[in-house]
Amino acid sequence: MNTNQQLEKSTPHIIIEIIEYVPHAIVSKTNIKKTTGNITATSMDSGEELGEKTSPFDMYVQIIDGTAEVLIDGKNISLKLGEGIIIPAHSKHSFNANEQFKMITTVIKNGYEE
Repeated sequence: MNTNQQLEKSTPHIIIEIIEYVPHAIVSKTNIKKTTGNITATSMDSGEELGEKTSPFDMYVQIIDGTAEVLIDGKNISLKLGEGIIIPAHSKHSFNANEQFKMITTVIKNGYEE
């Protein structure tokens, strides 16, 4: 499920409340989408998985609720509330929700250097 409406500019918001949990689903909301990058909030219900993929850009992930399991190039990493990680460009990565969690992902494409 995707929600494409961006957040209203110059208006405060509570980051954990911008996206809800939906039973048996993964929900994503793009907060900012530009040609130079994007910021997306995602919620994953317990038992859900985002399958393996790669990105041509570094991606910063921060957990804003719960605990997530991320697999980066075969290395399993547990991320707790408030923790973040940079997923390197061209790395194989996936997410597993052993419990519900919410995350913010940030991708910056402008000025990218390998």
